[in-house]
Amino acid sequence: MASGFFALLDDIAALMDDVSVMTKVAGKKTAGLLGDDLAVNAEKASGFISSRELPVLWAITKGSLLNKAIILPIAFLLSAFLPTAITVILILGGLYLAYEGAEKIYEYIFPHAHPSEKPVLEELSEEEILAREEEKIKSAIITDFILSVEIVIIALGAVTSEPISTQIIVVTIIALIATVGVYGIVALIVRMDEFGAKLINLNEQDDSFSDKVGKFLVRALPWVIKSLSLIGTIALMLVSGGIFVHNIHFIHDLIHSLPSILGEFLVGLVVGAMVLPVVNLLKKAWKAAFKK
Repeated sequence: MASGFFALLDDIAALMDDVSVMTKVAGKKTAGLLGDDLAVNAEKASGFISSRELPVLWAITKGSLLNKAIILPIAFLLSAFLPTAITVILILGGLYLAYEGAEKIYEYIFPHAHPSEKPVLEELSEEEILAREEEKIKSAIITDFILSVEIVIIALGAVTSEPISTQIIVVTIIALIATVGVYGIVALIVRMDEFGAKLINLNEQDDSFSDKVGKFLVRALPWVIKSLSLIGTIALMLVSGGIFVHNIHFIHDLIHSLPSILGEFLVGLVVGAMVLPVVNLLKKAWKAAFKK
């Protein structure tokens, strides 16, 4: 009986060792998309009045956890009974990520002309303010769902050769990191200016050390969000390119002589440039049909 108990402990230790190794592998695969997730959610969670930032972020976090609870069982069932579906979803997700990255680059190079309108001050009731807040929360949760599908599928794609028990543990860990880690950092980012303001008001002295640090944090917030957006765009191209390189053999053969990062970025860029006009054309056709 004792030998059976120790054998069980050995099995558990071996499983945990496999989980540790594969979690690192899956973490590397999803790191780029987690960066984009961070950039997108930092932008989505900003723009609220100071007292509502954390409640809004908590509401989005709960929505994100619900998204994972829906996505994970479906992903595990597909992996167990229809593993080819994982590759198909990966490719479709790669097309979406390449399109999203290409759209951001296109918007940066050729910014859309927005008509200049004089700002109109609206007097909104508390109910109207909360209704608009709820709309933004729903939009953020929908965006999180799309990114969560990609994170889970990419993590699952990195461990498809492992036993299903290892897959479940590893992908669940990555999913939790994607929620707790990302939204924890987002909370720190969106409150950075508030913390800076508190440092500025810490004492009555002018140009003190706390004043300098506080002003730096307040001024740095917009730049941090912009930097995250840039990093997220690059990450989108790398992740999407990596999906095609690792799942389509002839693409892998085409760029095998290039450094992996450069090759994956170029593949993502080329695929995005091909997908962007097609999607834009379909959007225009949809709008034209809908107007009729």
